[in-house]
Amino acid sequence: MKLNSEIHSIIHRAMEGHAPSKSDCLALLSCTPTSGEATLIRGAADAITRSRFGNGGIVQGQIGIEIDKCPGQCKFCSFGEQHTAFQRSTMPVEEVLASAHKFTESGDLFALFLMTMHHFNFENLLEIVTQIRQTITNCPQIVVNIGDFDRCQADELRNAGVNGAYHVCRLGEGTDTALDPEERKKTIKTIREAGLDWYYCCEPVGPEHTPQELVDQIFLGVEYGCFQHAAMRRVYVPNTPLAPYGQITELHLAQITAVVALASLGTPETKNIAVHEPNLIGLTSGANVVYAETGSNPRDTKANTVGYRGKDLHACKTMLYEAGFEYITGAPGHQSSLSDIFCI
Repeated sequence: MKLNSEIHSIIHRAMEGHAPSKSDCLALLSCTPTSGEATLIRGAADAITRSRFGNGGIVQGQIGIEIDKCPGQCKFCSFGEQHTAFQRSTMPVEEVLASAHKFTESGDLFALFLMTMHHFNFENLLEIVTQIRQTITNCPQIVVNIGDFDRCQADELRNAGVNGAYHVCRLGEGTDTALDPEERKKTIKTIREAGLDWYYCCEPVGPEHTPQELVDQIFLGVEYGCFQHAAMRRVYVPNTPLAPYGQITELHLAQITAVVALASLGTPETKNIAVHEPNLIGLTSGANVVYAETGSNPRDTKANTVGYRGKDLHACKTMLYEAGFEYITGAPGHQSSLSDIFCI
């Protein structure tokens, strides 16, 4: 079997440290996931990521601190107000702190994420951040996954002890959601201007999304300079408007993850690559980051995702070990050998 010469050339240049262009990435994403070319793309991205980040992995932990009928009306989310089966609930501060302690006690967590609905109680969030900073010794990075916010709020978050924010102008934003794409981008700029680490992702990818749509979304992260780039597939959630479209395979997601890793080669701000939900194929295709989750989860039909869609810290570390990573970087100054963790 003879491989496509254009794909071979793009990969050869990437192996020499040259990030593929938009047109190059369009060609990479146009390959069938089961093709030899796609296998080459995934293998090259895996080798490049391991060299780029020293064959080290990262585990992030997210706490979903509230549930509501969300006015964001995302057609892929279990909380969209026009189709959700959930009733409003907020995790008590004591429970948030208990979950935070459980996530961070080993020191292996790089960042603790706090997730809210699009509309949220800002003062309550600040109080939670403050209490985490006051009660957890050797605290990891704190990252918020919240709705749009302004520069004044960004400064308040930073002053309270927040290090970064996850924020995405999603695939289908404004069509598959009730949110304004320009407002999403405005918040992204606010995050960068406030000096917070910006976590980004090509998401939520469904079978209907074209290679061109994926390229456009991937390069928003590249051009704005994200701290973390990633790929995430849309999960099939029954009774949501986009459920009839189904979901892509983990193999297809791995190919997209690989292109994300390659496209970000020329972005010095990008320090790691994630795949979501966690899976071994993605971790051998250019990703070195996975997420553990507790509390609410927009891809779950249970109020607490623990034991359902959400993986715990040990499962995530096991996955990184099985993918061949040598160590994980956790809280400031903390690094663990994965072989030591499993007593090998």
